[in-house]
Amino acid sequence: MDHDHAQHGGTHASWGMAAQATLHCLTGCALGEIVGMVIGTAAGLHNAATVVLSVVLAFVFGYALTMRSVLRAEVPLRQAAKVALASDTVSIAVMELIDNTVMVGVPGAMTAGLSDLLFWGSLAFSLALAFVVTTPVNRWMIGRGKGHAVMHAYH
Repeated sequence: MDHDHAQHGGTHASWGMAAQATLHCLTGCALGEIVGMVIGTAAGLHNAATVVLSVVLAFVFGYALTMRSVLRAEVPLRQAAKVALASDTVSIAVMELIDNTVMVGVPGAMTAGLSDLLFWGSLAFSLALAFVVTTPVNRWMIGRGKGHAVMHAYH
């Protein structure tokens, strides 16, 4: 048993486990982020409105994917929603902070058109960076019985 595990009473959190949890979260985040960015860009929304729409949709898609898995384990809807909130909120928030910061920070990315490589390249880079930054966060949380560790009872 490693020092962190013994000291905090959490579960063992391998890098593989953290990467898998982050990939699960990234799936929902990326779906919401891409849909939000595409809608905002296509509709000509202001950058702030596009970011807000992307963040909202990332949380909706992320929570929905988790709830779908938990509901398959025949957990009542209210409990499934609690599990989704407990397991995904921090992970989604970190991912959204990173990927939207990148999208806003790359000159021209938010105003590039949907056929522009700058838009798609920036979005792909922002999601990849979000994965890299969020994986250690998820590892830390799982090791303390938080975040995606809450989901383990329903797999």
